[in-house]
Amino acid sequence: MHATTILMVRKGGRLVVGGDGQVSLGQTIVKGNAKKVRRLAKGSVIGGFAGATADAFTLFERLEAKLEQYPSQLVRACVELTKDWRTDRYLRRLEAMMLVADKDVGLLLSGAGDVLEPDGGVMAIGSGGNYALAAARALMETDLDAETIVRRSLQIAADICVYTNGNLVVETMESAT
Repeated sequence: MHATTILMVRKGGRLVVGGDGQVSLGQTIVKGNAKKVRRLAKGSVIGGFAGATADAFTLFERLEAKLEQYPSQLVRACVELTKDWRTDRYLRRLEAMMLVADKDVGLLLSGAGDVLEPDGGVMAIGSGGNYALAAARALMETDLDAETIVRRSLQIAADICVYTNGNLVVETMESAT
């Protein structure tokens, strides 16, 4: 997806999700400071999206409803959302990916039916996701804290990927691991 970069890192008892603010339409930057990372479920979940903005907002709303239906059960809510996403004719057309996490678990959600947990506490999506992921994995072996790893990795991605900028939104919370 040529849309953004979202990165999740869990390290040292902290969960950090960050993303850039660039919105591109073809080869044009339409906006540079969009907020693609936000808190859900009264602040207990952090989510970030890559892809079509309206589609992602629709998915965030649906996830909020699932989290109300299954409180404190992020995995169950995500599985239920993904089942709807795959089977509902309207939702199936949505073009976005999401990273969502709470204090216990972090997940990647896609319209292909993916509900994936990261290896090593790091996961990324979006056009600059592989750059940020590589940088974060390398930095995980250092003494840097999770927020610093996210910020540095997203800056590296912004320096490489034309669909990613350095206007970052970063959300943090205490983690169970």
